Amino acid sequence: MNVFVVNCGSSSLKYQLINSDTEEVIAKGLCERIGIDGKLTHTPAGKDKYVAEVPMPDHKSAVSYVLDALTDSEHGVIKELSEIGAVGHRIVHGGEKFAASVVITDEVITAIEECNDLAPLHNPANLIGISACRALMPEVPMVAVFDTAFHQTMPEKAYMYGLPYEYYENYKVRKYGFHGTSHSFVSKRLLDIIGKTDTPSKVIICHLGNGSSITAVKDGRSVDTSMGFTPLDGLIMGTRSGSLDPAVVQFLAGKLNVSLDEVINILNKKSGVEGISGVSSDFRDLYAASVSGNARAKVALEMFAYRVAQYIGSYVASMNGVDAIAFTAGIGENNSEMRAMIFEYLGYLGITLDKEANAKRGEELMISTPDSRVKVYVIPTNEELAIARETLALI
Repeated sequence: MNVFVVNCGSSSLKYQLINSDTEEVIAKGLCERIGIDGKLTHTPAGKDKYVAEVPMPDHKSAVSYVLDALTDSEHGVIKELSEIGAVGHRIVHGGEKFAASVVITDEVITAIEECNDLAPLHNPANLIGISACRALMPEVPMVAVFDTAFHQTMPEKAYMYGLPYEYYENYKVRKYGFHGTSHSFVSKRLLDIIGKTDTPSKVIICHLGNGSSITAVKDGRSVDTSMGFTPLDGLIMGTRSGSLDPAVVQFLAGKLNVSLDEVINILNKKSGVEGISGVSSDFRDLYAASVSGNARAKVALEMFAYRVAQYIGSYVASMNGVDAIAFTAGIGENNSEMRAMIFEYLGYLGITLDKEANAKRGEELMISTPDSRVKVYVIPTNEELAIARETLALI
């Protein structure tokens, strides 16, 4: 069966067509500038990349162009739409309503809509993608896979905030966590590697990219994670501030004479390592600047590594131990320099770095030495494949 995986943003649509039997990507691509002008980049397996600037006034037209590309005689990979057996949609926020992926029905759509105020920038766009696909493929079963679902196993002591309890009861203000699809995929793979799929286990997953989060996984279940009510919480990231004293928001609003919304925009889009360094949110640029003597770039890198190590340490404490740690996502998989910086803090766990293994990028491998008490791995994430697997399991 071919599974069409869709990830809709407010003005973009990423997709993959995956053969669920072989788990190979048949085609993938991206629609950009939806509602502005429109650009489709389509990459079919074994064929040349196809790029077209076409009008995309809405997501329905974008999905239509994608389906046309998939079935095109020249750069297509299937003959007709009937070869698509199911569609898997990435949904950012399922709140407390969804602790697992679900087959999409009208009732499910209503429930997702009720979570819109928890993710106002993402859920509405995700719903637009569902609506567009249902309109063009009304007979094809569709599944919603939630970023927050994996973290619904957190206990109250981990997800509750120190606020009046009625704010949780009335408004569901609590930690939700994100990147759940990635954390689930990588933790399952890690448990398979260390041979603990059916035995008690304690592992930590470090999803490090422009958006970063760390999750403590005990016996295959998320028990704590660094992102909170929104993805702004937790680690310092590319342009996000991560955790800070909430009084800073009020203080900056007064000093800058701006609204609370404008301060939150600063914390989301103008902070993190980019704001600290004044150079870039790209860690490659930061390293180049640091080597050239840029002190702010150097401190931004040091802050990131320090915070990652802090979260690892706190989760070792909360689980009372750890069997293995995995690095994943853009920085986690490819940035050997940052991994080495983080390793400098982990000696107390009996971990030593295999420098030769760590120098490799984007491969699944162990980067700690064989005699390390706690093993550390790099495991490439694959959220699209995870969504395809969830979709196949449900339909």
